[in-house]
Amino acid sequence: MNPDATVGIVLVSHSAALAAGAADLASQVAGGPDGVAVIPAGGTDDGGLGTSAAKVTHAVKQADRGAGVLIIPDLGSAVLTVRALLADPDDLPGPVVLADAPFVEGVVAATVIAAAGADIEAVRGAAEEAWNARKL
Repeated sequence: MNPDATVGIVLVSHSAALAAGAADLASQVAGGPDGVAVIPAGGTDDGGLGTSAAKVTHAVKQADRGAGVLIIPDLGSAVLTVRALLADPDDLPGPVVLADAPFVEGVVAATVIAAAGADIEAVRGAAEEAWNARKL
């Protein structure tokens, strides 16, 4: 693996605006657009609410920087879309893993750790550990 490779992150949301906003926030926290690839995959192909396997596949390919891609979904049916893609990963770069993480806190934590050069399991761990981040 390329020593300059980083883990990419894909945000799968039912809302294109939500995915884009969370990706923008995470990218700014982790050093801007030249840092970790955080790619939104929100909404349906026709611009409605929902998820799109084609958008997720495209986003995974965009996010791939040689160290794998972490996918963070917003709601349950987004998980189903991702799991269906991962069941037949021939069209995806590898490895691609799914995180059970809070959407906003998870992507921020994952992006910071990915920017530090961590491997995909450490990035997934940071995203999932964000369930424990207290606000009060």
